[in-house]
Amino acid sequence: MLDAVVVGAGPNGLTAAVELARRGFSVALFEARDTVGGGARTEELTLPGFRHDPCSAAHPLAVNSPAFRAMPLERYGLRWLHPELPMAHPFPDGTAAVLARSVAETAASFGPRDAGAYRRLVEPFLAKWDTLVRDFMSLPSSGLPRDPVTLARFGLAGLPPSTWLTSRFRDERARTLFAGLVAHVMAPLNGVATGAVGLVFALSAHARGWPLARGGSQAISDALAAYLTDLGASVHTDYEVKRLDDLPPARAYVFDTSPTALARIAGFGRYYDRFRYGPAAFKVDYALDGPVPWTAPEARTAGTVQIGANSAEIGAALRAASREGRAPDRPFMITVQPSVVDPTRAPEGKHVFWAYGHVPNGWTGDLTDALEAQLERFAPGFRDRVLARATAGPAELAARNANYVGGDIASGAASGLQLLLRPKLSLFPYGTPHPAVFLCSSATPPGPGVHGMSGHNAAKAVWRHLRRQG
Repeated sequence: MLDAVVVGAGPNGLTAAVELARRGFSVALFEARDTVGGGARTEELTLPGFRHDPCSAAHPLAVNSPAFRAMPLERYGLRWLHPELPMAHPFPDGTAAVLARSVAETAASFGPRDAGAYRRLVEPFLAKWDTLVRDFMSLPSSGLPRDPVTLARFGLAGLPPSTWLTSRFRDERARTLFAGLVAHVMAPLNGVATGAVGLVFALSAHARGWPLARGGSQAISDALAAYLTDLGASVHTDYEVKRLDDLPPARAYVFDTSPTALARIAGFGRYYDRFRYGPAAFKVDYALDGPVPWTAPEARTAGTVQIGANSAEIGAALRAASREGRAPDRPFMITVQPSVVDPTRAPEGKHVFWAYGHVPNGWTGDLTDALEAQLERFAPGFRDRVLARATAGPAELAARNANYVGGDIASGAASGLQLLLRPKLSLFPYGTPHPAVFLCSSATPPGPGVHGMSGHNAAKAVWRHLRRQG
């Protein structure tokens, strides 16, 4: 009998399997798709030679992840590539605010009236970042905080809505960039703890950047899988699990799936019925004949570019998708341009480009024209560079990754208490009604993103269970 079976080979499932295997437990991993990866994959979606990331592309949380940093992933081919700027936020007047590695450079891009306020906000936390990120991305049930004083101060700053935190800024440039950071988790700007979301993304950039994986996000998953195999675990792809009886006998079962899928497979009935899924993404991958013709020079060298004219426009786009049940007229967009730093992603002189906006969960329309109209505001002539595009609305995203229910790439609404306490109001979120069945997906804390910490935290609960069994 195996010690543990893991279902789902996304970053969290792979991490949970690694954490168990490296502690001497026998582990087998099962994945429904023909390759590992989940939200960290790379495929030719448009034209031959153009390598796209169907979901995640830039990785501020991965490079800062305590779980990943404790693994020898570079030995298995993972190479981080850092663009000149982690992120830029252009404005309609041709200027831009930036999120640079340097706090001073970032603050200067906001203008003299907000530079000091930004430095005072981030510098105290940045000095203790490594300890803070470990404490923030774990739970009391996973381990006591190493620096409870700094964590408490972070909570005081981050638990209120982001609109409260950004009220310290006097001008729109800083407010707009920060609103865009919060929107990465598709959370309303006035939601609880959204200030913490923005702070984590900003501090991540200052600490270690927003890099891309050389060759694409698949490199992260492949490195995890190779390390797992070297630890003696087995990996099985093309293996869909419809019920627990489809799996070999084991002392524990760990699911990197949506709560909905786990309830169906394990026979938990309506146990997760109160878990809410959030807005969806509408994503377009582009093959381009040249670089994106951004008006703002800073955007031309940034790995990630946020698109939203001001914080009010960003807030309106989020409200439309999450509360009003409609697609926004001017969507807030997150875009990534991997080939500014990685020439292996496209033929010589060509580029790949990745962009998405927010729409209601399960939306069936086409947002392509609205997205490209937004791009033309900040990069006139963009459409002339398009060689091919691959669009993916909520239905297509859910078909590619079953964890994205209704196209929700955050694997659950990141709003209200569910941003902090997911998938249920519990101090033990990785446990389930069955003592030997555990959940480790992004539906558990610390939530969405390629960081493996949900898998890491769940693995702690699993190995305690296994040790109690003897």
